[in-house]
Amino acid sequence: MTFENVPPCAIRSVKQLDLLNSWIRTLEPGRTLPRLRDYRPSRVADELINMMAFDVIGDGETARFLITHEGARLTQVYGNDYPGRDLEATRFLDDAIGPRRYRIVEPFYRACLSSRRPTYSISLLKDADGKEVSYERLLLPFANEQRIDGIVGSYIAISTEGNFKVRNLMGINTDAPVAQVRAHIDPALARSRPARASRADEVIEG
Repeated sequence: MTFENVPPCAIRSVKQLDLLNSWIRTLEPGRTLPRLRDYRPSRVADELINMMAFDVIGDGETARFLITHEGARLTQVYGNDYPGRDLEATRFLDDAIGPRRYRIVEPFYRACLSSRRPTYSISLLKDADGKEVSYERLLLPFANEQRIDGIVGSYIAISTEGNFKVRNLMGINTDAPVAQVRAHIDPALARSRPARASRADEVIEG
């Protein structure tokens, strides 16, 4: 899977751009990645329902992603918000979303690890009524020393066709979504254009 290098302004969502800019500001001189404990984005409380956080367990292709925060809407997107589900149970991403869906999203998380840069993607989905939905994923890597030990993800879905059905959005799309954008964010690139604001009808993933 090929990823292009793009500037921060390529991110369409103002909220995701704020999260990225906070990541950039957290960088210390001489460090290529910020520490997760130092990451304090502003106005994040309202966005937590659209976010996930992971501890990275292991290295390279064998690394797994242990869920430490799961936004409330993400379970709706994957159809996993069943009654009695234990949200406090220790779970890895591959266990949480199942092997088929994990094969679809895994390359984005691996690319974030290997590039050591924020990774951004836009994929096209359809809801239960056939409305086209644009699904935007931003993954931010963190490290204590050299090894990446954490990833924070922001997941937003929007539709130009108006309101759409969030529930089981990933489950309905049995084929791999069409990825319009696969990119690594390079803060060193000049900001060639202002960021475009997303529509207000936003939801999530995992």
